[in-house]
Amino acid sequence: MHDRNHILDAIGNTPLVELRNIVPKGSGRIVAKLESANPTGSMKDRLARNLIHCAVAKGLLPPGGTVVEYTAGTTGISLALVASALGYKTHFVFSDAFSDEKRFTMRAFGAEITDVPSDNKKITKELIEAMITRAGEISQQPGHWWADQLKNEDGAAGYTGLGEEIWRQTNGKVDAFVHTVSTAHSIHGVSRVLKRENKDIMIVAVEPDESAVLSGRPPGSHKIEGIGLGFLPPLWHPNEVGEILTVSTNDAKAMARRLAKEEAIFAGTSTGANIVASLRIAERLGSTATIATLIVDSGLRYLSTDVFRQA
Repeated sequence: MHDRNHILDAIGNTPLVELRNIVPKGSGRIVAKLESANPTGSMKDRLARNLIHCAVAKGLLPPGGTVVEYTAGTTGISLALVASALGYKTHFVFSDAFSDEKRFTMRAFGAEITDVPSDNKKITKELIEAMITRAGEISQQPGHWWADQLKNEDGAAGYTGLGEEIWRQTNGKVDAFVHTVSTAHSIHGVSRVLKRENKDIMIVAVEPDESAVLSGRPPGSHKIEGIGLGFLPPLWHPNEVGEILTVSTNDAKAMARRLAKEEAIFAGTSTGANIVASLRIAERLGSTATIATLIVDSGLRYLSTDVFRQA
């Protein structure tokens, strides 16, 4: 798709960092992939590169065509990066439920944005479904290709490299992988690689406590951006996950603030949820265990929200 030394070659091979200060004595060590080191500051760069690569290879995205997607912003930013780098246009369905930083960043990469208003900035099943419907309508225009991340079978393969990196960087010494669920591509893409290397690795999914549909509870509203759709993702495979933990919005936000102050890791609320859940698993497995998780994206995307506006 491109020559060497291209911006897209900067995606992946992110650092693995160990949490030094917030893990209690007697708990397992927690290591996290610093996905904020990707070009847009998010793990979704991996997904976007693979989705567009596959669409081009299959003849679904014509030269100079337009990539369409519904997005909480993170996937949109990554798709906009890849599309801009390869000469494609983008049109995203977004909402005021998500941060202004994401909106401005997508526009910076040249994206056109169509908004679906939320109910007082709450992330709900109804909002996500309305965004999906609108994206489908826009994609009917000539020369437009709908990434449709929830139903795109090429999604999980975008994270194969992430799983390989975790295995290599831990020297194969990883006992559990803990990660939040949105489309389910990242948890499945990583866990399939880790399970291939060691079938006994524990895979733990994380979702918002206020909308714990993976756990069999009714959908609700929450404010952990990027996860918790309010319905089961079409490509969710519960048999590939050993356990599901829930984390509240307040706990996820509080942990995001702690990470910045105590670990010098600046990240968003879904990362906060990852760490809250990882700490529970680390306590349970004990000091000899290694738990891997992800720093999903940068806290720079949430400065306009209330996450970092508390003392």
